Amino acid sequence: VQLQASGGGLVQTGGSLRLSCAASGFTFSSYYMGWFRQAPGKAREFVGSISVFTRNTNYADSVKGRFTISRDNAKNTLYLQMDSLKPEDTAVYYCAANRAATVTSSVDYWGQGTQVTVSS
Repeated sequence: VQLQASGGGLVQTGGSLRLSCAASGFTFSSYYMGWFRQAPGKAREFVGSISVFTRNTNYADSVKGRFTISRDNAKNTLYLQMDSLKPEDTAVYYCAANRAATVTSSVDYWGQGTQVTVSS
């Protein structure tokens, strides 16, 4: 099983980035997916999630209206479009997968993380 996150980098305040998470080794289309992040010295926190069939999405209040999560089951890839970035969005971003329910309840697989740095 592998979740390979990419797309992180350095961006100025107000800029945009698109993260990708390429999945392999499991049936991606059958899994709830999501993104978490961890800033230096802080606990890992939920960013957003997407369901299996209905593609329902859910977001943390801190990113609602600025971030958009999506998935392409044909490409086994999860995305996170991040717009209007703020310095407080600086963190390592992780993708996550869970077979039975939303990733806010539990996580079966974690990706390796990609660094996002927003300069002021």
